[in-house]
Amino acid sequence: MTRTAWFHCFAGTAGDMTMASLVHAGADPVEVAAILSGLSLDGYALSFEPVLRCGIAATYAHVAVLGEHDHHDHDHHDHEDDHHHHHHGHRPYRVICDLIEAADLPPRVRDRAQRTFRLLAEVEGAMHRMPADEVEFHEVGAVDAIVDIVGVCAALEVLGIDRIVCSPITVGQGTVHAAHGELPNPAPAVVELLARRGAPSRGIADRKELATPTGVALMTALADEFGPMPAFTVASVGYGAGTADIPGRPNVVQVVVGTEVESTRTPDPGQPVQLFETNVDDATGEVIAHTIAALLTAGAYDAWATPIVMKKGRPAHTVHALCDPARAAEVSAVLVRETGSLGLRGTVLQRWPQQRDELTVQVGVHDIAVKVSAGRVKVEHDDAAKAAHALGLPLRDVLRQATEAAHRELD
Repeated sequence: MTRTAWFHCFAGTAGDMTMASLVHAGADPVEVAAILSGLSLDGYALSFEPVLRCGIAATYAHVAVLGEHDHHDHDHHDHEDDHHHHHHGHRPYRVICDLIEAADLPPRVRDRAQRTFRLLAEVEGAMHRMPADEVEFHEVGAVDAIVDIVGVCAALEVLGIDRIVCSPITVGQGTVHAAHGELPNPAPAVVELLARRGAPSRGIADRKELATPTGVALMTALADEFGPMPAFTVASVGYGAGTADIPGRPNVVQVVVGTEVESTRTPDPGQPVQLFETNVDDATGEVIAHTIAALLTAGAYDAWATPIVMKKGRPAHTVHALCDPARAAEVSAVLVRETGSLGLRGTVLQRWPQQRDELTVQVGVHDIAVKVSAGRVKVEHDDAAKAAHALGLPLRDVLRQATEAAHRELD
C-alpha cells in the first residue's frame, strides 16, 4: 500500500498554505514542531489557527519572525521591501543548505527539504546570472522559507506520505511588488520552476500573487507526478488557508490523503528494449522463418512476423525483433542481411519480464525443460517434440504429462 497526498492548487499555492493543509488533514502540529526543533534556527514562532475561507473551514499557518511586527506575507524570500535595513541579515543558499544538513531531521525530511531549496536556489541563480551557492535569501524571507519548506516536509513525514501528486497550478496576472521592483505576475521564479519540471498550470484574471516561488518549488521538487486525483482510498482531506479571504473563490490549498493499491499505479520503470521492424513483400515463408531463427540466434529476446497488405494490395510481412539495446547492432545487421531490406525502423520500449524458474521433468526416460512463473507452467516445445518422436506418442500427450509432472514437483 502506498500512502499518497494529492495537492489541489486550484487557487494557487504557497509554502505556509501547503503546511497548513497537511496539518488540517491530520498532521499533528506538535509532532511537526518537534521535527522543526531539530533545526538550529530560532527567532520565529509557528502557530496554526482555524479560519474560514469563503465559508470553508481551513487552517492558517502563521510564521511570526520575531522582531518583525507586520510580516504576514505569503512566504517569500525576495519580497522584503526594506531591503537596505536587512543588509546584515542575508542568508546565502549554501548556509541554509549546511543548516539543513547539520539538523537532527528524519532522513526523508532532510532529503525533501534539500531538494526543494536546491531547486529554488538554482532557479533564482539562473534568473540573476549567479551560481546557486551564492543566491541570497533575505533574513526574514529566509526564516520564513526555511520554516515553511522544512515544515511541509515534516508534515508529510508525520502523515507517512510516500508519494505526492499535484494538480495543475493556478497563477495570477498583472504585476507583484517585490524587493527588485514591480515584477510580472506570475513571478519569474514561478514560471521558471514550472518550465523546469514541465508542470501544468493555468492563469486566471486575478492581480494577486496566487502562486509563490516557495509553494511552487515544493510541488515541482517533490511531486512524483502532476494530474488529477489518483485512484485511491481517501483517508482525510485538509484545507490550508492563504492570508486573504478572497470573495468568490476559497483562498486555500486542498490536500487529499489516501492509500493507493500498488497495482492501480503505473508499473515501475521497465527494462529498456529495442524494437526493430521491417516490411518485406518479396520473401518466402521459409526465408522469414529462417530470419526469425537467425535473429534469436543473434541474441534477440523475441522475433516474429505479422502478415500485412501493402500498396496495390500486395500481401507482405512485417518482421519484428526485440532485443537488449546493447545487442542492437548485431540484431539489426541480421534483420537487414536475411530479409534483404532497404531499411529498418525502430523504437525503444519498456518491458517488464516476470520472474520465472526452470525445472527439468521426465516423461519416459526423456528430460524435458519446463518454465515456471506465477500461476503458469510452460513446457519447452523442442524437448517435448523430441520425446514424443522417440516414444511414439502424440505431442499433446507428452505436453500434458510434462505439465502434470511439473505441478507434482511444485506441490
